[in-house]
Amino acid sequence: MPGVRQVMGSVARPLIVLVMVTMGVAGARAEILIPAPPQIAAKSWILIDAQTGKILVEQNADEPLPPASLTKMMTSYVVAGEVKSGKISKADKAPISVTAWRMGGSKMFVREGTEVSVGDLLRGVIIQSGNDATVALAEHVAGSESAFADVMNQQATLLGMTNSYFVNATGWPAEGHLTTARDLSLLARALIRDYPEHYRLYAEKYFEYNGIKQPNRNRLLWRDNSVDGIKTGHTEEAGYCLVTSAERNGMRLISVVMGTESEEARARESQKLLSYGFRYYETNKLYSAGDVIQSGNRVWFGERDNFDLVVGRDVYLTYPRGARDQLKAEVHIDEIIRAPLMATDDVGQLTIAYRDEQLLDMPLRVAQPVAEAGFFARIWDHLLLLIKGLFGG
Repeated sequence: MPGVRQVMGSVARPLIVLVMVTMGVAGARAEILIPAPPQIAAKSWILIDAQTGKILVEQNADEPLPPASLTKMMTSYVVAGEVKSGKISKADKAPISVTAWRMGGSKMFVREGTEVSVGDLLRGVIIQSGNDATVALAEHVAGSESAFADVMNQQATLLGMTNSYFVNATGWPAEGHLTTARDLSLLARALIRDYPEHYRLYAEKYFEYNGIKQPNRNRLLWRDNSVDGIKTGHTEEAGYCLVTSAERNGMRLISVVMGTESEEARARESQKLLSYGFRYYETNKLYSAGDVIQSGNRVWFGERDNFDLVVGRDVYLTYPRGARDQLKAEVHIDEIIRAPLMATDDVGQLTIAYRDEQLLDMPLRVAQPVAEAGFFARIWDHLLLLIKGLFGG
């Protein structure tokens, strides 16, 4: 837990206490040097930290582009949600329609008129990128692929994917079927966070069905042991695309590259981004939920005179590697805090910055409830505040 020292000062709001939080030990500070991001041969790209959502590198990240089979990330996200909610089971048998069987492009090679388990179809979607498996799942969940696409768009809105629109479940070329590198990074982060068991499927290198064994198209699964997903995509219009996630020493990064020129290029450019992020940045947990940030804060008109300020959730930050001692934290609280106070009341604000960049701005809450004092105790506090106001004490 960082040490603290209290400082009084003038700020935008009157009667504010500032507490400067030192994140490391005092002493000489080495200059943190970070080179320019690597040049990436793609139409659009982004690199984020999966834990914090911090954007490390981006270029044209909001340009709507055709996503090809990256679309199947949303398909699997929706199906994972259906499984988790109990609406369907991985053991359920989904019928294979003529429409699913006739799908072109990459295939799982399911047969029309048969039934295939949802679990196998998910592997066919994720590992083999099977368009036939994708349509079969969409029809099983929503009745038709167009109805399933409507669910995909609703889910995209819930995830904050503001520049995405899905016409189908596969990524098959269609007018208006577009997304962005930023939106895909949001989807990848949600997939890892919301359905970790389901996400493990993305690390599987092979899947065999109907006597046909096919490899995962993500080449980085073979080249980099830290990579455990996520999805490839390719059409003539979209180019070669790849969403990748890797974890090293407890830090997970997500990269998105769209519109590269070849399978090798999408793997190479993704690895450039990941290497840059892991080399020059780090993510650490600075506080745990319930950690006391400031003790002994004065409360007026209460049964007790003091209360503690705590963080309401775990606090993770992404910052330049080696810069922890240079982080600057401030706690802002009103000088006059009045009872009653509930344990869930937010009465302060924690900000953490590195140089001129603000990394965190979050509320602080009361650690213990403080009930209102009796009549005479409240009268006494009124007198003390009156004196404090008259004499500036």
